[in-house]
Amino acid sequence: MRRKDKEFTDKAVIEDILNRAELVRIAMVDGQEPYVVTMNYAYKDNALFLHCALEGRKMDILKRNNRVAFTVDTDVSLRLDEKACDSTICYRSVFGTGYASLVEDPDQKARALDWIMDKHGGQGGYAYPAQVLARTAVLRIDIDYLSGKKSGY
Repeated sequence: MRRKDKEFTDKAVIEDILNRAELVRIAMVDGQEPYVVTMNYAYKDNALFLHCALEGRKMDILKRNNRVAFTVDTDVSLRLDEKACDSTICYRSVFGTGYASLVEDPDQKARALDWIMDKHGGQGGYAYPAQVLARTAVLRIDIDYLSGKKSGY
């Protein structure tokens, strides 16, 4: 990172941001074209868990190349100043890379869906009928790199 004054590496802070952020942006490469999708997710055991349809461009890309990058952000606010050039956006963000894989085991899929539901305010006691699990993809991104960046804090 060029601006070392904005970088942070404290694992506890990074994990706090991963647990508090609402959305993740997943970047992939489709041949020579970049492709980014925004998704909800849960963070657990140095991995991201996401759910999606079994078919579509994202799934087609990941079958060919499961290497991904991602970013999340929290604490975003605009700080205006009388001089436009002194205005700024404050934020805390995490950037990471990893490898995506499909969770196949129905029990593991249900557990990952529970984590996603809990993260976004669910109350527990979820039921996932077998036919719903069968038509739901759960992706696991095993993280191999993380870095944090802050501005205005």
